[in-house]
Amino acid sequence: MKKAILRNIFISIGVLFALTRVLAAGTSDGPLNFRRTPLLRSPPTIITFDPPGAVFTLVAGINPAGVITGGYLDANNVEHVYLRARDGTFTTYDAPGAGTGPFQGTGPNGINPAGATTGNFVDHSNVSHGYVRAPDGTITSFDAPGAGPFGTVGFGINPAGVIAGIYADVSFAFHGFVRAADGTITTFDPPGAGTGPGLGTFMADGGVINPAGVIVGQVNDTSNVAHGFVRAADGTITTFDVPGAGTGPNQGTVASGINEAGTIEGFYVDSSNVAHGFVRAANGAITTFDVPGAGTGPGQGTAASGINPAGATTGMYTDASNVNHGFVRAANGSITTFDPTGAGTGPGQGTASAAINPAGAIAGAYIDASNVFHGFLRTP
Repeated sequence: MKKAILRNIFISIGVLFALTRVLAAGTSDGPLNFRRTPLLRSPPTIITFDPPGAVFTLVAGINPAGVITGGYLDANNVEHVYLRARDGTFTTYDAPGAGTGPFQGTGPNGINPAGATTGNFVDHSNVSHGYVRAPDGTITSFDAPGAGPFGTVGFGINPAGVIAGIYADVSFAFHGFVRAADGTITTFDPPGAGTGPGLGTFMADGGVINPAGVIVGQVNDTSNVAHGFVRAADGTITTFDVPGAGTGPNQGTVASGINEAGTIEGFYVDSSNVAHGFVRAANGAITTFDVPGAGTGPGQGTAASGINPAGATTGMYTDASNVNHGFVRAANGSITTFDPTGAGTGPGQGTASAAINPAGAIAGAYIDASNVFHGFLRTP
């Protein structure tokens, strides 16, 4: 399943587990002018969904308008993209040239405020190509210079239509690229990137590029240790490691998202192969955290996967029984955990949040007791 491997190769760090805001209580200042009286809020709601024809649903992102994008497999294991509007209606699409065989098709990775999406499609020859879909439905495909048969993947798209992604060369080493709105592609690698098969530059789904064009991801060195990186719009690249990150193969630091303020979220894997969440401020200050109830054994722990403009983060944690659960961490550090109704409670089952929008709405996927994936939307 080349497309799934390529899009999720950053899982080679070995600990994104089985899958790939809490809003502060306000005060009323209305007609009664009870300025010190907390405004009563309804509890968060979670709805679940599957696009028509889906036997397996994944979620990639949610934009400020509440539009969710993701991919789904049909009964023939062909992947297609869906857009779920705020009112619950679905639009599905396939990129021209996408294959129709098992594990071919089209997948999404990022959505911007206007509803433009990016991702990749696998053709009939099992070659991956990047694409961008405009809000009017027009789809343009592209390939990064130097891409080999394994191909090109778009991972994130910002409001200006700038796309960040990765490609694999003929030696199966991975590299980053930036595609400007006019189609110009610039390739890059952070210092220290390994050049062997399965090494190099990687990104996660969704929020890897912010409105200023700053890109984040991970770079795996020659020893297959991961390090976080930040690439400024001018091309300057800074790498970093979270204190406590392990220095062995499949350990290290993964930066998985960045917001408008330049705050980065992600996770790191320590020397015991346990994952922990982190937030890195624009000035470089790093705060680490663990969700209460997260397991402390190898392959367990906490992984952040999305951040919104207010600094609220979301992600998943794996408990001591290897069951996954969703969480949201407010900017003040308070953490709330959750699971949609129907999430399985066996090893490798449960909940994985993917993204959080400015209103604090969270989109993600859960695995039921039959190991089937479904989408969910949690609204505060």
